[in-house]
Amino acid sequence: MFEHLADLETELDKLEAALPEIYAAGDQAASRDAGRRRAELRPIVDAYRDYRAAETALTDALDLLSGEDDAEMREYLRGEVAEQEATVADLEARLRELLVPKDPNDGRNVILEIRGAEGGEEANLWAAELARMYEALARRHGWRFETLSTQPSEMGGQRDVTLAVKGPDAWARLKHEAGPHRVQRVPVTESQGRVHTSAATVAVLPEAEDVDVALDPNDLAIDVYRSSGPGGQSVNTTDSAVRVTHVPTGIVVTCQDEKSQLQNKDKALRILRSRLLQLERERQEAEMSSTRRDQVKGGGRSEKVRTYNFKENRVTDHRVGVTVHALDQVLAGGEPLDELTDALAAAERAEQLGAPE
Repeated sequence: MFEHLADLETELDKLEAALPEIYAAGDQAASRDAGRRRAELRPIVDAYRDYRAAETALTDALDLLSGEDDAEMREYLRGEVAEQEATVADLEARLRELLVPKDPNDGRNVILEIRGAEGGEEANLWAAELARMYEALARRHGWRFETLSTQPSEMGGQRDVTLAVKGPDAWARLKHEAGPHRVQRVPVTESQGRVHTSAATVAVLPEAEDVDVALDPNDLAIDVYRSSGPGGQSVNTTDSAVRVTHVPTGIVVTCQDEKSQLQNKDKALRILRSRLLQLERERQEAEMSSTRRDQVKGGGRSEKVRTYNFKENRVTDHRVGVTVHALDQVLAGGEPLDELTDALAAAERAEQLGAPE
């Protein structure tokens, strides 16, 4: 199982010797990649070295036991052997976990795109409620939270809202939120008290850094126009809204929340970089369709990753079969939401550990 660990140890030694030269060269992308690779290798190599030391100690204890005739000393050495065997087993289990391939997006900031899907205005209201849930979750975990773009609906919902979440473990906790989120409740738009089922879709993208995606200005078509919808005094009276089209891919991003045209352009480019980064990764993995489309599927009520039932105060994640009866706390970004994300992370980990080497 550990046949390649010596190679990883050699790689780490060479990388650490080369780090000063890499940093001195001033190449941001190379420095970032080298730092990340070192951070990946260091815990594996440290555990491997501890594992080898424990195996040596176990072999020594077995040799001593085999050559010892004194009953009292043999009893003592049997205890030493048992202790070293337990240490070797623990380190082997740790190495198995460390050797599970890391998510390349771990540690990155997150772009969340939430859209009302089936259910008309109720779906837009639900999309706005999901955005508030993620904002509350971010605040509780100490992540930075920023609204990049919104398209408000008539009754205070969101047809489309894009958020940025910044935190060292934001991606690890939020990546499983992707997909259709179904809600079952009596909407404010219902006059006869009937329960409706609606849905909003959530797409989760890693936020691209400037060094990840180089944008050629010649590939961008940038339009400015007058903002629409609710806003302050100048929102609807100046050409501050920005629409950026990436001509080679046809990706279009619009931002109109800020009064400044420059700020809206900056936010639109951040979203565009993240979408292009995702597109490139999909191309590299030779996927037939974009991860983002896979995540949101059709947005239909029957396609869901999670159901929020207001009457039963219940939230069920259908991927892991976990239900919590604390819907109000989930929507407040509380610990029951962590229970769901933890269950998804544990299921992913179990699948990885159970996969063939």
